[in-house]
Amino acid sequence: MTVRVVVADDNPVVRAGLRSLLELDESIEVCGEAASGPAALALARSQRPDVVLLDVRMPGGGGLEVLAELKEVANVLMLTYSDEPAVVSQALRSGATGYLVHGAFQSSELSVAIQDTAAGQARLSPAAAAVLLTRLDADAGPRAARTELDGDVVRRSRLSRREVEIAGLIVRGMSNGEVAAALFIEEKTVKNHINRLFAKLSVATRPAAIAVLLGIGDR
Repeated sequence: MTVRVVVADDNPVVRAGLRSLLELDESIEVCGEAASGPAALALARSQRPDVVLLDVRMPGGGGLEVLAELKEVANVLMLTYSDEPAVVSQALRSGATGYLVHGAFQSSELSVAIQDTAAGQARLSPAAAAVLLTRLDADAGPRAARTELDGDVVRRSRLSRREVEIAGLIVRGMSNGEVAAALFIEEKTVKNHINRLFAKLSVATRPAAIAVLLGIGDR
């Protein structure tokens, strides 16, 4: 299945480079480009892409300003130079499916990240993953990175033993396939468990689930 993508970045050189790179993959179609957040939103509404590659800061309106509306139209993969914890956190809390930082991934990984984003699976650069794996404190700043689940969340959500196992693996950044291999079960079974996990946590995306499981997200 072809994944249709909109590229939103105010730098025309970056847009051209991304288009050239993505056009090498026959499973991806670039259906439009935008130089601002509002333009990306308008284009997404008209083109109905599967994924929007979205920069954070752009003249005329950045990606964060339209993300809440944009996520209702397409899955969003933030693709930016900003790895500021506050920016990463805002993007993920506002509904971005994934977050990649230029220079923190290989060119060959971008197509995979887009496919994962289209399927609703998170792809995070190390800096973005660190934000999810850190309990944030407004006064003291980021605390030490952690991957253990919040016990109160587990109890309140009435997670089954298997759901707790899977939750522990996804907060470590494992894909559905990696979780399946680790637990010796089918990937389809993993997906079913994750869907039930999302329902119990009242979330719709993997980043949001991870944030809640670590006690850094709102339910």
